[in-house]
Amino acid sequence: MPDANDRNDLAPMTSADTQTPSGDASFRAAAPLKIASTDSVAAGASSTVDKVAQKGGEAADTIKQGAAGLRDQATDRVRLFAEDGKSKATDALGQLTQILNDAAAQVDDKLGKQYGQYARTAADQVQSFGAKLDDTTVDEIFDEARELVKKSPGVAVGIAAAFGFAIARLVSAGVDQRGA
Repeated sequence: MPDANDRNDLAPMTSADTQTPSGDASFRAAAPLKIASTDSVAAGASSTVDKVAQKGGEAADTIKQGAAGLRDQATDRVRLFAEDGKSKATDALGQLTQILNDAAAQVDDKLGKQYGQYARTAADQVQSFGAKLDDTTVDEIFDEARELVKKSPGVAVGIAAAFGFAIARLVSAGVDQRGA
């Protein structure tokens, strides 16, 4: 709100205030305004868009390289787990072969040689499978698994369920033994 004293400082307008300046008065011309043309504005915008697109492309390349690196790490880790699993499975099949051969001798004594021969045949089959598994690379196993899934997906699901059940039983047995 204006102060009452401010009104006293105001003087009314006089005729001298409305007179035009004399010819000898010098005026400074104001600097002309620089207005950019639409072409220069468009060029600047285009340059900015190009820089942003370049940075975006670099970021996308970095993300792709990171994803490829993670995929390679995951593949290597899966391959290591598969190699370890293959080794353990081969060892387990060797132990199963030994158990079947030992059982065959006991079956010979209790039931006869004919029934003992069944156990030996089973032991030979398990040993043959173990040898084949040991000679096969992990990549070949994965390729065979892919082919099996493509040819008969129902069988693949059944096998996966059976392996899952067997693994769950082995894990629960291992947990029970540790707790005892």
